[in-house]
Amino acid sequence: MNVFASATDTLAGATTVGNPAANIAIFAVFVAVTMVVVIRASRNTASASDFFTGGRGFSGPQNGIAIAGDYLSAASFLGIAGAIAVYGYDGFLYSIGFLVAWLVALLLVAEMLRNTGKFTMADVLSFRLKQGPVRTAAALSTLTVSLFYLLAQMAGAGGLVALLLDIDSRTGQSVVIAVVGLLMIAYVLIGGMKGTTWVQIIKAVLLITGAAFMTVMVLGKFGFNLSEILGSAQQHVSESTNKAVAHRDVLAPGAQYGGSETSKLNFVSLGLALVLGTAGLPHVLMRFYTVPTAKEARRSVVWAIGLIGAFYVFTLVLGYGAAAIVGPDKILAAAGGQNSAAPLLAFELGGVVLLGIISAVAFATILAVVAGLTITASASFAHDIYAGVIKRGKAGEAEQVRVSRITAVVVGLIAIGLGILANGQNIAFLVALAFAVAAAANLPTIVYSLFWKRFNTTGALFSMYGGLISTIVLIVFSPAVSGAKTAMIPSRDFAWFPLSNPGIVSIPLAFVLGIVGTYLGRNNEDPAKAAEMEVRALTGVGAEKAIAH
Repeated sequence: MNVFASATDTLAGATTVGNPAANIAIFAVFVAVTMVVVIRASRNTASASDFFTGGRGFSGPQNGIAIAGDYLSAASFLGIAGAIAVYGYDGFLYSIGFLVAWLVALLLVAEMLRNTGKFTMADVLSFRLKQGPVRTAAALSTLTVSLFYLLAQMAGAGGLVALLLDIDSRTGQSVVIAVVGLLMIAYVLIGGMKGTTWVQIIKAVLLITGAAFMTVMVLGKFGFNLSEILGSAQQHVSESTNKAVAHRDVLAPGAQYGGSETSKLNFVSLGLALVLGTAGLPHVLMRFYTVPTAKEARRSVVWAIGLIGAFYVFTLVLGYGAAAIVGPDKILAAAGGQNSAAPLLAFELGGVVLLGIISAVAFATILAVVAGLTITASASFAHDIYAGVIKRGKAGEAEQVRVSRITAVVVGLIAIGLGILANGQNIAFLVALAFAVAAAANLPTIVYSLFWKRFNTTGALFSMYGGLISTIVLIVFSPAVSGAKTAMIPSRDFAWFPLSNPGIVSIPLAFVLGIVGTYLGRNNEDPAKAAEMEVRALTGVGAEKAIAH
């Protein structure tokens, strides 16, 4: 039987695409290769610095590629391509928001954060403030953001597997999500930050190369004429049998966020969360500590911006290409929904082989990102809560690494459970929620700590807890969780907050709370510490000693 015809017939039944055995084989090869790399890297992981920051031994370009690998998650590849294929212009706004956010990270935090901290974001926030309460708040924020982000990656794993391995049942998909989670735990336990960084570098090269190859193939089909692609995409959408889709103009704004005032406000809220969220993402901020100097930190961000920018240009072609070649009806009918656009496009372009390769790259994307998130969450608990608060700075490096490994297992298991619950959600949307938490809970405190001398412990706690609690409460009572067909719990309705992304409320609130808390609290911080932090942030002098005193 012709494999192509067979797979196309199967697609019509909305089950699987391509050859499941080939998909699994290609993915297994990637896992085997990266596991060898991780094991080799683990031989040089002796100290806490090696485990948490890779011994600060990566160059700017290496770290820039790893940052791209960490940042270009399943949301970037599967979620955005799907959103563009189904919603057009409005879907591309995710790409724009994710990219512009790097300018905030580059201009405000990258260099100063590298100069002031040692292992985690809390090193910076607690440097001139009270260690215990600030480290606890920063660690709780880190764990929360990491879990939201992990939620998206696990949901992506479930949807991708449903499409590629002919696993339709929720139980089967749950098993696969569990396998992805266990692999992630293994990467972190064995290789630490060094192993995780090399996995991210390999994955970034594969992902950007694969996306570039598919982009060239799509352009080639239309005579390298982008206008032809856009016109064909609009025609396919207009001819859709889905009445909601057929009325969309995917070349103009408004297909997803047009119409009501609430919808437009939701778009502004989403944009705010995307642009400000990156500079508060703990797993991205932690990458700045893996380079030896502040100059290398800057170089790594410039490399990351270049690679990420190129990739997001590719998503524009891939998204509209999927609409033009596959069509929105087939994408929405597939088991993975919107998240299936890129794999379906790969199958149409290159059959079983290209589908298997792109699927393996998508799996690699999920594994690399969840490994980075897990080591960030576990390092934060071990270094900030266990060593900094419980042991009051008296925990040895070996003890911190051991606690971090135990935490990695716990975080991994929680992520598996939450991923099973979120299976089926659009992963670009889920990541946007993580960005909202990061922007509200972390960014105001980071900015105030680095730039405002009067800022004190009370202001930091008001800002972090206020931003964290307000964001989570608004998400729980929003249409993202209940009261809508696309909600996590569609059968229930306890949504009283009208916006799916709470950034427009929670982010300004966190900035205001930081100011209010600072003026309400006692300004009893050591002025010498504030002066030392300012010198260190601007010059990098003494950065290696940046740790709790």
